[in-house]
Amino acid sequence: MIISVIGEGDARPHIAYLAEKVGAELAKYGVTVASGGLGGVMEAISRGAKSAGGVTDGILPGNDPNDGNPWIDIPILTGMGYARNAIVAKTGMAVIAVGGAYGTLSEIGHALL
Repeated sequence: MIISVIGEGDARPHIAYLAEKVGAELAKYGVTVASGGLGGVMEAISRGAKSAGGVTDGILPGNDPNDGNPWIDIPILTGMGYARNAIVAKTGMAVIAVGGAYGTLSEIGHALL
């Protein structure tokens, strides 16, 4: 099972803490965690999942797999910039939002469709 986790790219400390805990819990149940693959919540969720032995997908905006955070197992290159938000939202069987701003709201919109 894959679950997408979305949230702010510049996460406040308490939001990053929560995201890391969510990532670890998902991994404990064998869930693959998908995210936008960059920093903030995306990095925290990936770090948490990896700390619990999980697998992480990073759906990256560009064409360089090295742009992803260090906890991404499977970098998925889109070359789409923010348009990748639709892919992030549609990749998971469910979507969890941890904190967020405008980009997160767009992903929630895509998840609801």
